[in-house]
Formats: sequence, C-alpha cells, structure tokens
Amino acid sequence: MTHEFNEWNQPLGPVVPQWKAPPHPARETMAGRFCRLEPLDARRHAAALHAANDSEQGRRNWTYLPYGPFASLDDYRAWIERDCGGSDPQFYAIVELAANAPRGVASYLRITPGSGSIEVGHLNFSPLLQRTPAATEAMYLMMARAFALGFRRYEWKCDALNAPSRAAALRLGFSFEGVFRQATVVKGRSRDTAWFAVIDADWPALAAAYQRWLSPSNFDEHGVQRIRLSELTAPLLGRRIVEQRSVT
Repeated sequence: MTHEFNEWNQPLGPVVPQWKAPPHPARETMAGRFCRLEPLDARRHAAALHAANDSEQGRRNWTYLPYGPFASLDDYRAWIERDCGGSDPQFYAIVELAANAPRGVASYLRITPGSGSIEVGHLNFSPLLQRTPAATEAMYLMMARAFALGFRRYEWKCDALNAPSRAAALRLGFSFEGVFRQATVVKGRSRDTAWFAVIDADWPALAAAYQRWLSPSNFDEHGVQRIRLSELTAPLLGRRIVEQRSVT
C-alpha cells in the first residue's frame, strides 16, 4: 500500500471516495436456506430457547457472557423483555428451519454508522444449533446484510480465554487483530478481550467462500459437508497476513 503525504511529509490514510454513513439496520427478519433470523421476542422465542439450553452443555454457554445462566424460564423471559428490545444491541433469535424452532441468539451491537463499524455479538448457540449449517448461515446472513447496508468494518470480540469463540471467528474468516488487556470486568472477573474483524475489502472473496460452502452441492445425501468452511477461509486469512506484512 502506498500513502499520500501532506506538506509536512506525514503519511495519510487513503481517501474514502463518496463516503456516506450507512443506515442503522432495521429490526427485520433475515431468511436463508437453513435458518431464519427473527427479532428476538419473549413471547415467541423464550420458552424454546430456554429449553434448548437446559442441559449441562447448554449452561456452559453462559460462562463468558455478562449475564446468565437463568434459573427459570421466567427469569430468562424477564431478561429478554428488559434488555433485548432496543436498537443497540439489536437481538435476533436464530430459527432452524428444519425444526422450525429457535435454537440460538445473536445480535448486532456497537452500531456506529458514522464510522461504518458494526459488531456481531451476544452469541449463544444452543447445543442443538452448534456445528450445524444453520449456525454458519446465520453468521453469513448477518454479515451480508451489514456490508449490503454500506458498513465498512464488521467486528467480533470475545473473552480472550474463550477458545471456542476465537476458533469460530477464524473459521468464519475474521482476521485476528490483537488482545486488549484488562478491557473490562465481567461477573466480577477481569477480562482481556480478543478482537477480530472483516472489512469491506475482504467481503467479496469471503462471501464467495460462504456461498460455496452453503451450496446444496457441498452436502451429500446425509447432509454431511464435502469441504469444510475453514478450508475455504484459511487461504483468505493467509493472504491478508502476507499483505499486512508487506506494508509494515
């Protein structure tokens, strides 16, 4: 990458031609082949989501989130009603179409149209959703919508100790950008936060990888994938690392 320089010979970032802040995402349904994302609603979704996480494995999902686990359905429903109806964070229920039932939760958050930045977070995939095409498609649909609206940067952040979340970010094609030490306090414990992101320049190649993986031709008659998504995204991550090294 080459830079322009000002009159004091200081390098400047590239001009963003005709930059226009994107609109705030509307609370509306996103639909795919394996899943549908619906604005989270306590009356429609709470019971099924609470039941989907009502196991020892499901309760493990709350460890790195700033809330939960919830002792009862009433507690979980009250949390949704109190904290999940706003525009930022903007919560969605992930409905697996094969079961026609909500299996997980995700949200947009830290939505900053003025800088073109948006984050995906509050991810809670129940054991029934984990390692399914619906889980991957949900992430693709949310990312595709953000870039279609005109956002330039799509972030993923997690507790630096949350190894499954870090692995998921890399599998999905997010670039690791570093760790913010002592970034916050969660449930009375100090948290280092790992940062990952996809930018608009990354998106065309990454979208093609998602579309290839989600294609019906990538699954056999038993629904088993023929090629792993990580096989499609790893070369893209490697290319970004090489490009970054070439300018540092």
